[in-house]
Amino acid sequence: MKVLLDTCTLIWATLSPSELSLAARDAIADEGNVVLVSAASAWEIATKVRAGKLPGAEALERNYLDVMEDAGYTLLDIDAESALRAGRMVAEHRDPFDRMIAAQALGLDIPVVSPDSLMDQFGVRRVW
Repeated sequence: MKVLLDTCTLIWATLSPSELSLAARDAIADEGNVVLVSAASAWEIATKVRAGKLPGAEALERNYLDVMEDAGYTLLDIDAESALRAGRMVAEHRDPFDRMIAAQALGLDIPVVSPDSLMDQFGVRRVW
């Protein structure tokens, strides 16, 4: 099965795994799963580190590609179809990074590993 990590889950998985729910830890650790990470997460982490909103994540941002490879995660590019889907979504949740991650999950018909119940507004399946 494929699962897509939201940015919060990705940060916790790499910096503070104890913050993850048991279901999230199981989904990430299951060797039968392909764990996807959206380019939107790289963008969000870099943006927030630059703005000083993610203290402690500077090394993650600086070594992002190596950290993803070491963790065995598969990087997911942003494509035009997902961008259009994200832009067309009707939901109160306005975070552009979450919108993209939800759009990608919907396009691939896979669940998002996320603690954010606002993701439910997009109609994605959520593991937490």
